[in-house]
Amino acid sequence: MSKHVEDLIGLPFIDGGRNPTVGLDCWGLSTEVFRRYGITLPDYKISCEDASLIHSEVNEQRPWWRRCEGDITVPALVVIRFTVYCDHTGVYIGQGRFIHTCKRIGVNIDRIDNPAWANRIEGFYVPEVKK
Repeated sequence: MSKHVEDLIGLPFIDGGRNPTVGLDCWGLSTEVFRRYGITLPDYKISCEDASLIHSEVNEQRPWWRRCEGDITVPALVVIRFTVYCDHTGVYIGQGRFIHTCKRIGVNIDRIDNPAWANRIEGFYVPEVKK
């Protein structure tokens, strides 16, 4: 397991959670993992219950992200579609694994090739450096 994330495993899911000692939502977890790799991501205060607003924000922010083609960079944002909307994120941490959080389980690690996720993953992205 990556030393960057092992202490996060088991943290509870908290809607709007941004505190890695209390609990995180999926974007809070994503920003925390990227921070640990030295990358600051913007924060979005959107309830996990508002899938259409999350989807709209994901689409609006696409110009600031580069889609990984071929090898997936670590860390890479994993954009996940539960319904018709891209409304969940995680972070690719290498070796076919990603870390994410959900209400029932909290922060956990899954494989990207797990049938539960393989058809839901929309893509892998890294922040695009604009000049």
